[in-house]
Amino acid sequence: MAAEIVNPRSDSGTEGAPEEPFDPVFALHRGGKMAIQATVPVRNKDDLSLAYTPGVAKVCTAIAEQPDLVNDYTWKSQVVAVVTDGTAVLGLGDIGPEASLPVMEGKAILFKQFGGVDAVPIALATTDTDEIVETVVRLAPSFGGVNLEDISAPRCFEIERKLQERLDIPVFHDDQHGTAIVTLAALRNAAKLTGRTLGDLRAVISGAGAAGVAIAKFLLEAGLGDVAVADRKGIVSRDRDDLNPVKREIADLTNKAGLSGSLETALAGADVFIGVSGGTVPEAAVASMAPNAFVFAMANPNPEVHPDVAHKYAAVVATGRSDYPNQINNVLAFPGIFAGALQVRASRITEGMKIAAANAIADVVGDQLAADCVIPSPFDERVAPAVAAAVAAAARAEGVARR
Repeated sequence: MAAEIVNPRSDSGTEGAPEEPFDPVFALHRGGKMAIQATVPVRNKDDLSLAYTPGVAKVCTAIAEQPDLVNDYTWKSQVVAVVTDGTAVLGLGDIGPEASLPVMEGKAILFKQFGGVDAVPIALATTDTDEIVETVVRLAPSFGGVNLEDISAPRCFEIERKLQERLDIPVFHDDQHGTAIVTLAALRNAAKLTGRTLGDLRAVISGAGAAGVAIAKFLLEAGLGDVAVADRKGIVSRDRDDLNPVKREIADLTNKAGLSGSLETALAGADVFIGVSGGTVPEAAVASMAPNAFVFAMANPNPEVHPDVAHKYAAVVATGRSDYPNQINNVLAFPGIFAGALQVRASRITEGMKIAAANAIADVVGDQLAADCVIPSPFDERVAPAVAAAVAAAARAEGVARR
């Protein structure tokens, strides 16, 4: 039987229609979650002549003569395009561009609330890689950065790469890099808490999609000892002949131990489990992990390992949920990353900027470091400013800042 769609309002306007229960989720989303607001007044003809014609022509002419002035006299340098094709929305999958809009609006208001960055949701009616790239390239003059969102793997890797090659503004696929940055921050603090370094740790990642691939690469870049990545068919290893190009690359970069077989096999003696795939990991496999292990089970709404089970065996447990401690939440990263990148008008977001963001997030925890606090709360007001400052400094150090 199909799920019943509940009208959030009982006063639907249909005479004789039965009363339906109030749903606060639908009520909050009615009419959308954002709007455009002017930053200058238009109260009289003098205001109008400055904000629009004839005054605006003077600004247009100046920008035509000196294109960089667009960053000073328009909103370009302060606004991000949040772009999706609706093919990998939350855990809902390929639900299309219209159905993705509530998520894109949500992303935009998080940019504003947590980072002070304006953002515009853009849902595209195409899933063709080249069409998406061409469309975003043509939209780019209006924006200071592009946040790619909820685009399915492996297409998301190629789309991001091509846009980074063609644009001179930051292009950032948050499902990949935001997740990786926050994971690294939590892992750094978990290692510190237990008297270890990243180099001491062997990790197993469940999921070889956008997040899993990005986390694996990023953790190795940051100095992780070893990591194995598992998909539905088991460990991604060189001896498999069913790998796409992205997974073949991962097979070459990861799994120094030469493991093959199932995820459960790889977990034996592992120090870290990172779940970004859904599914369920048997308790026996968790029990086989090394002493003082870390379990980051980030699938929503159902973690791969229930926290009650994980706590039996792990020194640190994290999830993607807000109702448990140590929430691995991308909102800790992307608002500050874009705020910092836009502040210095960075041409791109480098690996060094991502590492700086992860370190800044981890450092916010400070003296509060504990098994149930290896990552700050998304509502900690120190996070976004700390990340923005670290990212801006890293951009300058790496030569990608333009101011």
